[in-house]
Amino acid sequence: MLEKIRKLFGLSCKSKEKKESVIDMKRFLIVCLGNIGPEYVDTRHNIGFMAGNAMAESAGVPFKSCRYGDMAIMKVKNCELMLLKPSTFMNLSGVAVRFWMNKEKLPLENLLVIVDDIALPFGAVRLRKQGSDAGHNGLKNIASELGTQQYARLRVGVGNDFPRGGQVDYVLGRFPKDEMEKMPELLKHVGDAVKAYCLSGPEFAMTHYNK
Repeated sequence: MLEKIRKLFGLSCKSKEKKESVIDMKRFLIVCLGNIGPEYVDTRHNIGFMAGNAMAESAGVPFKSCRYGDMAIMKVKNCELMLLKPSTFMNLSGVAVRFWMNKEKLPLENLLVIVDDIALPFGAVRLRKQGSDAGHNGLKNIASELGTQQYARLRVGVGNDFPRGGQVDYVLGRFPKDEMEKMPELLKHVGDAVKAYCLSGPEFAMTHYNK
């Protein structure tokens, strides 16, 4: 399946030259968390999907249907980034992550998960090499499926301006107009942080892109 996707992006291994370039590349699985369906488009819980869409659009590569989600493959210098938007819904995100990590035989350090975070104000970005799920169901399921919390995550702040007991409605609600106007700049920053993580490592990315 992934080879078919690679062919669509001109990354087929048929020629010797292309085969060598793919093998020599560092490969990363970038998991963009969210929920599928039109009712979830541009909601706070889908900031991961939004970041993935922005990265794919900037690279000029489309998402294609694959096992447990949609995937776009982009190249950044010597890195191949597999952008995955799971189709399992948020609470079962780990199923898609485990499948692709195993299929591609990737080490944990080549996994980065983009996720919304209500503990951070809108626009804040925090990349960490590991950590707790902080009550986030997507991260909780990923940890359960992988059997560890030792994977990197890039948390994107969506704020927490909701009354007690209103968390679900808040994260499944859409961003207001003023925040949507700032979204292109935020998503570009997130995309740059992801590229820095893959190209230069977590320490560099955290130092230069956490805000």
